[in-house]
Amino acid sequence: MLMRRRAAIASAGALLLPAAARAAEPVDVALVLAADASGSITPDEFALQKEGIAEALADARTLAAIRSGAVGRIAVAYVEWGSPAAAATVVDWHAIGSAHEAERFNGALRAAPRSRQSYNAIGDAIDHCAALHAASPFEPTRRVIDISGDNRDMRSLRPAPVARDAAVAAGIVVNALAVVEDDRRAIDGRPWLVAYFEAEVIGGPGAFVIAAERRADFVRAMRQKIVREIA
Repeated sequence: MLMRRRAAIASAGALLLPAAARAAEPVDVALVLAADASGSITPDEFALQKEGIAEALADARTLAAIRSGAVGRIAVAYVEWGSPAAAATVVDWHAIGSAHEAERFNGALRAAPRSRQSYNAIGDAIDHCAALHAASPFEPTRRVIDISGDNRDMRSLRPAPVARDAAVAAGIVVNALAVVEDDRRAIDGRPWLVAYFEAEVIGGPGAFVIAAERRADFVRAMRQKIVREIA
């Protein structure tokens, strides 16, 4: 009886502790999905982006990759970006280790109204995502920021390479999904936006860019990228 009473008291005391004092929940990966919500994205394109993220997280291959980790769970948050210093956390951190938990996140994602954004501050988006990682209630093995967009950094208060370098210094990997909507090419023949993201946006061990050929290819590219990030 005495032991049960002590356990109950300890449990009640833990509930009263500030969040920073509680043990963080372990996950294999903490992933911030940062979607372009700037003025260049039409309502139909924006809906396709959100649906692409939802489909990718619910895909059997994604869930299998999640379960294959040492912990078997990941943490995901969803951010919309565009305006300088105005990126918005639209869906806060959710743990995902099952189809049910993926659908709970997807329900919040689909229900959330679009944030109001102009264009096109990638560096400030990275800073926002890095701060979100710093405040995460999870203890991940890896921290990842996943930036998707269709254009270069234009109006950041802190340019993308500077924000990227700060995130990498904090132990965060920055990956990108380049939505390629024109035929411009870099000197080596790659889509210009892929080359730009590689030079100016991504960073950290194993960082990469995946290209979506036009908006219609977004779902396939997002699924491929998320599986690669968590596997």
